[in-house]
Order: sequence, then C-alpha cells, then structure tokens
Amino acid sequence: MKKRVVITATSVLSSLGHNPREIIKSFKEGRVSFERPPFDSEVVTAPVKNFSLRDYTGPFKDGRYLNRGAQFAAAAATELIRNSGYRKEDLPDAGLFTGTGPNLDIGGEFPEIRGGNVDREDLRALWILRFLPNTAASAIAKLSGIHGENLTISTACSASLQAIGEAYRRIKDGYLKRAFAGGGDSRLSPGGILAYKKANALYVGNNSPDGASRPFDNSRSGFVPGEGGAFFLLEELEAAEKRGAEILGEICGYGCTLDAYNLTAPEKGVERGRIAVMSALNEAGVSPSKIEVISAHGTSTILNDEREAHLIADLYGKNSPRVIAFKSWIGHASAACGALELALLLICMREEYLPEIRNLDEPCHGEINFVRQGKNVSFRTAVIQNFGFGGQNSALIIRCTR
Repeated sequence: MKKRVVITATSVLSSLGHNPREIIKSFKEGRVSFERPPFDSEVVTAPVKNFSLRDYTGPFKDGRYLNRGAQFAAAAATELIRNSGYRKEDLPDAGLFTGTGPNLDIGGEFPEIRGGNVDREDLRALWILRFLPNTAASAIAKLSGIHGENLTISTACSASLQAIGEAYRRIKDGYLKRAFAGGGDSRLSPGGILAYKKANALYVGNNSPDGASRPFDNSRSGFVPGEGGAFFLLEELEAAEKRGAEILGEICGYGCTLDAYNLTAPEKGVERGRIAVMSALNEAGVSPSKIEVISAHGTSTILNDEREAHLIADLYGKNSPRVIAFKSWIGHASAACGALELALLLICMREEYLPEIRNLDEPCHGEINFVRQGKNVSFRTAVIQNFGFGGQNSALIIRCTR
C-alpha cells in the first residue's frame, strides 16, 4: 500500500529572510536585495546578507571544505534537524536527498594558474572536496548522524526539486519512513557570473537593479543570479500524526523528464516539460482544472519564459490558475531554486498570500492569469515547475492539509 507523504518541518535561508515572518514582511513591503556585485557593474545579483555557516553549525572544522553553495545546504539542513523534533539518536535510518550545483569560483579557489599548474604551497590537501557534489551531504550526515538511503542530485536548475521528489518517492513506496530533502547553491562569484554571462543568460544593463528580474515581461533580457538554501522533513502521514507533528503540507505527485534536444535551450514544443507536469498531476490524481496556483520557473530569460508560458497555456487553456514567479523576488538560485521556491510557497499557502510577479508590465502571453498585484488568497493545491540546463524538467504537486 502506497504511503501518503507530508512535510512536517522546514528551514530556509533566502535573500528575503530566514523565517516566515521575515519573508512575508518582505513580500508585503516589496523588499528585495538586488544589487550590483563589486567586480562587474553590468550585472545584478541577489545575495543573502550576513550569512555565516558557523552561526548554524557552531565550530565545525570540515566547514572549510564546503564551497558557499554547500554551506547554504549544510546550514539549512542543520537548522531543520535542530527544529525537527528528532534527536540525533533518532536519525540513523533517516534518508538524505540533496540538490547541489558545481563550484564555479575557480578564480577564488585557484588565484594563480600558470601553464595549467594549480599546485602551490598553501593548497589544501583535500581541496577536491570543495568540488565534489556530495560533500554537502557528507557534512550534513556527519553533523546529524543520518545513515540511511541517500542521493545527491546535480541536475542544474532542477536539482533540489528532484531531490525532494526522489525523497517523496522513497517514502511513498515504503523504503523510508522519514527523509531530509532540499538543497543549497551560490553562483555569485566572478567565475559563476562569467560562466552565465558568456552563455548570454544573464541580465546585462545599466537600469535600476530592482527592475532587472522581470519574468514573463516582454522586456525581459536575462536572469538575475541569487543564492540560498532550504530543507524539508518528509514523513509518512501516519507516523507524523502518531508523534503529533505539525503538518505543513502534503506532497501528492512528482514528475521529471529530459528534453533530449539542446544542452542549454528548452525544447521548442515543450512536450517533455508538459509530460513532466502531467506525470506529477496524474500521480496526484489531480486534473489541471484543480490546480489553483502555479509556481512557475520564470527565469526572466527570453526562451524559458516564452516556452513556459506556452506550456501553461497549452495545459490549462483559458482557465489558467494564478501564476507566480518567485525569481522576480530572490533571483535564480540555480540548483537550490526548487527548494527555495517550495519553502516560499508553503509560507504563502499558510499565510494565504500571493506576491505579485515583480516588474511584469507587459505580459508575454495574454491568456495566462499572472499575479500582478500582491493579494490575500486562500489556496490548497499548487504545482511547482523547474526546468534546467541539459533539458531537465521537473514538477511537484503540493496540497495544504488544513
């Protein structure tokens, strides 16, 4: 018998704040952290201010082997476990599913490379750990005592949503009773900015930083990179109820596909993206007409928004659910975006509030119900969509159980 899977605890480290009160206040007051980095006046970033791993883990000598994205993952997971209601001795059989991205801070890690030689006297013996994708999960396990089934996923911008989806499946199918799932990422270093700038994916311009991220607007020209991390405790519904845990939401369906089309651009007909969303809907037993809110990927790039808008219009017709785009508030957190957007969605669901898509002056599609003004709205069923480099597509269905 398939198990029902619920979310009983969350943690989030975002540029809008680190708890529901701060985040809702940021939404209602229109507060964002978009700014120009000191090393490039043409681009805009959305950093998390005043972050220190030590504030979450305490003294942790292995923290030196975590790049900034991995630090966000470890901090969010540590905070979650601390507030989960479980003790360290309760967690040996728990699962751990982590979405991570590559360390692109090449110049920061190797300030001098001559003739291809990176070796130098002060090079750390275990420098490789700052580049391995599973270092974050290894650090989280060491800090928490988790020993169970685990998976590190690095499927670009789809990574952390797929990590949550895979944890959901393990519990639903009876392999685990509980799992911690989420991710962290940061690409705000000169190397990360250079990588996306060379790929013509970033906003580049001299306008106000606050207006740089504009998902689904006709004047959009590229994404604003963000950073952060979020983690979730997933449990069997019966076990959660038995221990009296607060239930924040239920995961009802998950889908993922590959375009097999282009290494960076989304598929023209968005057929595989549509199949990913429909797979999640079918697993949840929910028809498109029952979805009340779509948390769109909404990167503010020309191709992604055009094709995601086409997917939404094709799937829902003229009866589009309300569509929101969190990247207009926090930028694009790459591998961590799905986890961050799930955390923000759960907060909005509980607070019965939907933030507007910032800077949406001229929508690129006239038949989609974009949220253009923040409003108090009660909703119970939503879908999160993420699409990444490599043709990665993923979707997760969330239901409020209250």
